[in-house]
Amino acid sequence: IIISKSWRKLGLYLSISFNLGILLYFKYSTFIFTNLSKVFEIFNFDIENITYFSDVILPLGISFYTFQTMSYTIDVYRGTIKANKNFIHFAMYVTMFPQLIAGPIVRYSSIEKQLSNHNMSWNDFEDGVKRFIIGLSKKLIIANNCAFLADGAFNLPPDESSSLIAWLGIIAYSFQIYFDFSGYSDMAIGLGKMLGFNFPENFNYPYVSKSIREFWKRWHITLSNWFRDYLYISLGGNKRSNTKTYINLIIVFFITGLWHGANWNFIMWGMIHGLFITIERLGFSKTLNKIGGVCSNLYALFVVVIAWVFFRANNIQHAFNYIETMFNFNLNTNFEYLNFYLTKEIIFICPLAFVLSTPIYSHILNYLNLKSTSAWSKIIIASNNACLVILMLICFIYIATDSYNPFIYFRF
Repeated sequence: IIISKSWRKLGLYLSISFNLGILLYFKYSTFIFTNLSKVFEIFNFDIENITYFSDVILPLGISFYTFQTMSYTIDVYRGTIKANKNFIHFAMYVTMFPQLIAGPIVRYSSIEKQLSNHNMSWNDFEDGVKRFIIGLSKKLIIANNCAFLADGAFNLPPDESSSLIAWLGIIAYSFQIYFDFSGYSDMAIGLGKMLGFNFPENFNYPYVSKSIREFWKRWHITLSNWFRDYLYISLGGNKRSNTKTYINLIIVFFITGLWHGANWNFIMWGMIHGLFITIERLGFSKTLNKIGGVCSNLYALFVVVIAWVFFRANNIQHAFNYIETMFNFNLNTNFEYLNFYLTKEIIFICPLAFVLSTPIYSHILNYLNLKSTSAWSKIIIASNNACLVILMLICFIYIATDSYNPFIYFRF
């Protein structure tokens, strides 16, 4: 409202300062003061009082709703939307519970009309229930089982692990984080449909990407679009010199890593992606186009999987130790570990995760729908609904038998 009253810069600065201020305090104060204390110790400064600021409890999902609020005020400042003078509508936009704590990051412009006049229909409610069940199944059936294998691999001491176990662990984690986060996004989108809201898609089979640039067009789409529109373009994007463009990319991915967590691991993860996107822009993308789809996909998967090690590891040293284990090609495999963690359930789930992380299943469904007669269409619909009911029952069993099911992105 302040921006719309012609005090444009004042309103913008107030909004950004407030949102970044609470984000800085709640999420990064511990990280900042921990690193400051290490610097002060080098110079023998008194650090007794610095710990008062380093024990802050992190509110769930703070990175998501601060970014949503900033996108709203920046859009008002740019003139792409008008300020909403109805505080209830604004509060509903910021605190909408289905996607409040782990996304997707919703732009105000995409649901502006729905805030004041949204239509609820049985068809949307039915689609929402189906989408919710799919998301819940991704989380409980696939992600949690992959987590069992991944956690075991990452918790093994290096001298008890092997190259095979390390690779199995990081591949399992790659499936875990995808199905965990895309599952939550599906649940949020499904809940939104039940309530009459249409939230944007957040994933589009990222593991079929043939470059890191393509990966970020398919992974956490709402976040990558946010950084593109509100940070990368604000820095100048690619409108200036090539050197400036590469610097902008590194800045964006440094902040992308930092956004995910106040830890050097996440910064390293972001910088790896930024480095390879810069390399691709320098001309490597032309090489990727020449070498073909499978090789390009293997390259992208290799970079993404190695980067996930830093995302999952407890600290930088842990990450490097894990990568060293991956490439030491030690054949002395810990079979006690494999016997314990490679259960029949996980052996069935991992190939299923591979298939469902690609468009293979959706292509089969589309083919059946195109080729089927009206009678077969009814059978396919009935079979699909029956499968969803079975998945929901399986999810109830998992919920009843395991009370601890945290989403990875809750802590961001």
